Amino acid sequence: MADSQRIAVVDFGTNSTRLLVAHVAGGSAEPLERRSEVTRLGEGVDSSGRLADHAMERVFSTVSGYRELMDVLEVDRTIGVATSAVRDSENGEEFRAALRDRYGVEVEIIAGEEEARLTFLGATARRARGEQALVVDIGGGSTEYVVGAAGEEPSFRVSTRLGSVRQTERHLPGDPPSTEELGALRAEAHEILVSEVPEDVRREVAVGIAVAGTATQLASIDLELDPYDPDRVDGHRLSRSACEALLDRLAAVPLEERKKIVGLDPDRAPTIVAGAAILLESITAFGLEGVEVSEADLLHGAALSVVGGGLRGEAG
Repeated sequence: MADSQRIAVVDFGTNSTRLLVAHVAGGSAEPLERRSEVTRLGEGVDSSGRLADHAMERVFSTVSGYRELMDVLEVDRTIGVATSAVRDSENGEEFRAALRDRYGVEVEIIAGEEEARLTFLGATARRARGEQALVVDIGGGSTEYVVGAAGEEPSFRVSTRLGSVRQTERHLPGDPPSTEELGALRAEAHEILVSEVPEDVRREVAVGIAVAGTATQLASIDLELDPYDPDRVDGHRLSRSACEALLDRLAAVPLEERKKIVGLDPDRAPTIVAGAAILLESITAFGLEGVEVSEADLLHGAALSVVGGGLRGEAG
């Protein structure tokens, strides 16, 4: 397999469907095109155990456009990765078959630990080899915590059932959420963190990197970006106090007002409060003063893994 390729990765997440087309060579993935659409694939999965028909149709509509773009860019290989929502659903295999038959996208359902490994690979690829880091990946249905040295296999990784969609549906019926609702969400997040991440692992972390939609949206709000600028978001530091202020601001207003906040994608407004609470509890549990936001994540790690032979990918 050639070590320099144009790779397309489609991530079928619980809350969003994302595309990365990257030139992969020499252990790095240089983005050529990035797209993200909030498709809410995991809507209701926590209670029903199934992917809803209307949720799958939102994804199919998005992938149709992505397929056209991939064809225009003449990618060498394509890989689809599916995580929490598809992994946890009764009809996940039907969903995969439809994507393969309609759009020629072969989807691998990856376990939580593999999701964590690929995310760590992508987020730390540009850092100094050997630098010890924590990578936090808050998704719609799960949050991954990965600790290790850049350029090496992670020494610790866990996929938890914390997620911005899952916790919103469980804890935040109010509009805006009440203090009690938000407190219950934060208490559950804290309990999951301290039970699933050992204290010695939490103590050894000095640098935190936050990836995916919650972190990048909070950075965009903090920077008051309009339109969104990934180059400014990448590397932005969110302090613990900034996260506290952002959570207070987002939770204080009803959904329709929240949608108008500068820097926030309106489609992210329904779940951003839960996401911000999870990030704040994560920073606190690991004893950090803040986190660095990274645009490089699971998508970049998957692209690197395709070229390295870790994921199969499909030609064209």
